[in-house]
Amino acid sequence: MRKYISLAAALLVLAGLAPLLGACNTAAGVGEDLSSAGHAITNTAEKHTP
Repeated sequence: MRKYISLAAALLVLAGLAPLLGACNTAAGVGEDLSSAGHAITNTAEKHTP
């Protein structure tokens, strides 16, 4: 059962990353996309910090 949950979680993560990776045509594009995703996560965390 635990194996199936891990597999489902991995598939959800990959499905969530698919739109980010779809816009990448070069290695530089991958870096820019990952950087913007990191900034978005940081900004969201800062907004929700008490």
